Amino acid sequence: MASLLVKQFSDGTWNDEVLKSDVPVVVDFWAVWCGPCRAIAPSIDQIASEYEGRVKVGKLDVDHNQQTAMNYRVSSIPTVLVFKGGKIAGQVVGAVPKAKLVQMVEDALKA
Repeated sequence: MASLLVKQFSDGTWNDEVLKSDVPVVVDFWAVWCGPCRAIAPSIDQIASEYEGRVKVGKLDVDHNQQTAMNYRVSSIPTVLVFKGGKIAGQVVGAVPKAKLVQMVEDALKA
């Protein structure tokens, strides 16, 4: 179960929630059946809590939102993208350590 601070993005909310956001946005592209996605979920929840108010954090279920996943050429999950000003500011693929995710967030906040 995702933290209440982690938003659920969809094809329909993508532009307003992610591309037009005035703060950096961390997006976890995932699916219910994906084991590595479940492995990084606690790190995503922690980042949402630790950066509350400075960064928006959310998940996009690739099974139910295929258009957005295809638009960003997400072919492996989990894929975590960081957006700033509507553009990709960072990307990692796979079940990476939390420190790697945090570094991406920090880089986006500094840029």
